[in-house]
Amino acid sequence: MQYYIIDDDVSIVKILTNLLEENGSGEVIGSSNDGETALREILVCNPDIVLVDLLLPKLDGNSLVREVKLLKPKIKFIMISQVSDVKLVADSYNSGIEFFINKPINKIEVEKVTSKVAERIEIENMLNNIKKVFKDVSPQKKSQDNNIKIIKHVLSRFGMLGEKGTNDIIKICIYLLETKKSFDECNFNELSSMLGDNPKTIQQRIRRAIKTGLTNLAYIGIEDYYNESFQDYSKGMFDFASVKAEMDYIKGKNKTGGKVIINKFFEGLLLQCEEY
Repeated sequence: MQYYIIDDDVSIVKILTNLLEENGSGEVIGSSNDGETALREILVCNPDIVLVDLLLPKLDGNSLVREVKLLKPKIKFIMISQVSDVKLVADSYNSGIEFFINKPINKIEVEKVTSKVAERIEIENMLNNIKKVFKDVSPQKKSQDNNIKIIKHVLSRFGMLGEKGTNDIIKICIYLLETKKSFDECNFNELSSMLGDNPKTIQQRIRRAIKTGLTNLAYIGIEDYYNESFQDYSKGMFDFASVKAEMDYIKGKNKTGGKVIINKFFEGLLLQCEEY
């Protein structure tokens, strides 16, 4: 893997560089101490993984991540910062980072996280190569059955298949996939009405099912924060702040749990179908 490091503290850059190169994680091909310089250099050198601080001169870490993701979506970002504000951390995940590591730097944590991100890149590259082969040999349209299998597989990772609202979720997803519409293009009431039951009843079933998924995901995060399912879906199908609130609720730190955000859940689920 090729790495790029951004931190306004030169000593942090040196520590991370030595850590990555000495343990054989890869090669550090560049570094900088401010966001604007980093943005220019990253677009040119095109690293695999960028380690970035949140609070930077000229251009903050979250803005940098968003700018790069627009032009180079395959580059992976790991945020390393002493900031602990929940909203700022949530903004970092929403901007497109893979992991958030708190300072002071922990050698074992950095090694574990960079290893996971590198493994994810290798798997993505392998899947892309397989897709290219099948696309060249026989381009075929996904069948409805395949889409249903994919949706059920994703929902099963949240323990949602036994919930009454699961079938409603599947039917809405199939409709959106076949009509090539996004969830935001449609009205939730109209989508619910198509299923032939009382729209409010259907919406309640769906909300309860998604809430169950949110709770199960929060338990996964409490048990293993670096669990692949937790990292993939806590920022893809659920809002990170909601997952964090649900985790705190389970731990007894909050009086209320996380909120169910319907449109984010459906858009994330549809994206899973497109990526398979």
